[in-house]
Amino acid sequence: RQQKWKSSVSTQAKMPPCDFVPEKYESYTYEHMQKIREQNIAPSLRTYYKKPLLLHQGHMQWLFDHEGRRYLDLFAGIVTVSVGHCHPKVTMATQKQLARLWHTTSIYMYPAIHEYAEKLTSLFPDPLKVVYLTNSGSEANDLAMFMARLYTRNFDIICLRGGYHGGSPYTLGLTSLTPYKHGVANGFGCTTTMLPDVFHGPWGGSRCRDSPVQTVRKCSCTEGACLAKDQYIEQFKDTLNTSVPKTVAGFIAEPIQGVNGAVQYPRNFLKEAYQLIRERGGLCISDEVQTGFGRTGSHFWGFQTHGVVPDIVTLAKGIGNGFPMAAVVTTKEIANSLAQNLHFNTYGGNPLACVVGAAVLDAIEEDGLQKNSEDVGTYMLLELAKVRNKFEIVGDVRGKGLMIGVEMVTDKDSRRPLPAEEISEIWEDCKDMGILIGRGGLYSQTFRIKPPMCITKRDVDFAVEVFRTALEKHMERTA
Repeated sequence: RQQKWKSSVSTQAKMPPCDFVPEKYESYTYEHMQKIREQNIAPSLRTYYKKPLLLHQGHMQWLFDHEGRRYLDLFAGIVTVSVGHCHPKVTMATQKQLARLWHTTSIYMYPAIHEYAEKLTSLFPDPLKVVYLTNSGSEANDLAMFMARLYTRNFDIICLRGGYHGGSPYTLGLTSLTPYKHGVANGFGCTTTMLPDVFHGPWGGSRCRDSPVQTVRKCSCTEGACLAKDQYIEQFKDTLNTSVPKTVAGFIAEPIQGVNGAVQYPRNFLKEAYQLIRERGGLCISDEVQTGFGRTGSHFWGFQTHGVVPDIVTLAKGIGNGFPMAAVVTTKEIANSLAQNLHFNTYGGNPLACVVGAAVLDAIEEDGLQKNSEDVGTYMLLELAKVRNKFEIVGDVRGKGLMIGVEMVTDKDSRRPLPAEEISEIWEDCKDMGILIGRGGLYSQTFRIKPPMCITKRDVDFAVEVFRTALEKHMERTA
């Protein structure tokens, strides 16, 4: 039986039904959990919300807290639950493997790693047919940098401002967002270049990006000629001509920036950037940690939406639906550069991880989740665009498939970020009414909507109505 709770905000929206009944919560009290958090868990692991949620169980797009309240999860454990919480197919495959063989490193042969390697690489175009399995996205990007430097015998790597590629000491050089930077030496050999952001950057307008929703900025571009893209490419060339040697190791970019709030580049920017990097002997790395596995809807991999084929692709998050696994996919030649000496990963590609990964791929195909991402994501983007048109503080709605950003501003002309405390109030109200969304951007000014790919249009109607109610409540507060 679904427990009712009184929110401080009321909404006309009715939460879609769910016939799943969570188990009774039987662990420590909320207060005891808080005490443990304060005393035994590293303080760098921050929690969301004034009163952090104590989550107990998940089912597909739903999460349940310790008191039995149900929430529509629109952030998917930070874009990680790809096919749904505790998806029955994935759960069943994992349980079966748990009873058979958990771990033996890749020094031995076992079926799971071979079956999975074949299955995963079959989804990539030639010559991207070799996979190295790791445990996290930071680790995958770390390895991609290492391989690019080994293979090219060059050192410098170009990355975009606003990019997030991990928190390890090596990848922090590529992560270009101040809140993640610590005051220790990092980023040797990593050079940032201007982010081609058509909403915030100096150039961009209403025709630039590959999204059902364009910016409200006017655009002087003509059909087939994007002036913004040309200007950003000039900036890219300027970086190459002034900040790095004549030869470079590579260039890394997310097809759509994730942590920075679903930022999209002008069409054809990546295609031209890749060409410039390759002219200088560098490799092109696509960070698909958030955009991969059908999330963008129109294509299985984010790089395909840009009409490019990278030299190295990094995968994590949605690859295992929450199981800690990641991968680097590349060509045989580039992979060989790592084989000159020993490079070994104890847990990478263990039997359990490979079975989970294969079951996730099956679920995406059998449940039609790429198509669902396209249909439901486009529907949500268009519904959110209507909300943007109604509220001055909603500056931009952007994204593709179920990779969506809603940027909050003081007003559409200045595009200045809405103060953090105001955004927090809207965010808390959404949570109180039953939807969980993420935050991103340099000032945490962008709501990040990246749900499990199984959500429905009915869920979207509920979520958009809740969001609209939270905005109306905010307007009343500030009036």
